[in-house]
Amino acid sequence: MKQLGLLVTAIFVLTAQTSSLVAPPAGATYTRHLVFQFGYNTPVASSGKGTGTTTIDISYPTKDGGLSISGTDFWWNTVRARATNTCEVHPNGNVMCSQPPNAISPMQLTIFPLLAVGVFKSLNAAGTSSWTRSYKFYAAIIPGASGFAGTPYNWQCSYNFQGKGPMKGAASLVLVDANGTLAQQGGTYLKAKSKQTIAYEPAARLAVVVTDQRTHIPYRSVNSNDVVGLKLLKDSGIQKH
Repeated sequence: MKQLGLLVTAIFVLTAQTSSLVAPPAGATYTRHLVFQFGYNTPVASSGKGTGTTTIDISYPTKDGGLSISGTDFWWNTVRARATNTCEVHPNGNVMCSQPPNAISPMQLTIFPLLAVGVFKSLNAAGTSSWTRSYKFYAAIIPGASGFAGTPYNWQCSYNFQGKGPMKGAASLVLVDANGTLAQQGGTYLKAKSKQTIAYEPAARLAVVVTDQRTHIPYRSVNSNDVVGLKLLKDSGIQKH
């Protein structure tokens, strides 16, 4: 929680003037460019082992009224970025990453579902409401900062969200807690528990700071836990085309 508060202070000015993600009029298309700084099993920072940036490009609407999201990770102290992953986020919240390389990183696994339209629509004006959300995430998921993705599978994801109200020192942001499970459908039927702390900007309809602690089941070693931290660095706002 202390780390989240420090990150919120750093992005308060950035998020104050971002545009809202709204349904476009017939025939119009929109894009949005986001850059998140991340920390994987380490605090979010501009440099150091386990840190880097995730660049995300959103295009909407797709044929079914959802989003197309492309995400690229650039790890600190590496020569080039990882391969770009492009996924469809359907109106019902399902995330389908069916294009090669399918190698969804821990950061993309956290942030892609939170970019779906309507994720926070049940949050009341006081920022204190609770709601549930279930969706499928189809992808080959990389288990850590290095290594290779395996076979793509459907993961059934279920979360309980609880609004905690405006954040101290950043009245434009709402604190949201989310607790959920991820269950692999097929293969070895792996599971994971996820505990997220989110700083949400209602005006931008965007999660601007996220901490996601996942515990993988069955628990085999210290590597069965991973913590993803994300902080918004850049937001182009909604661009009409």
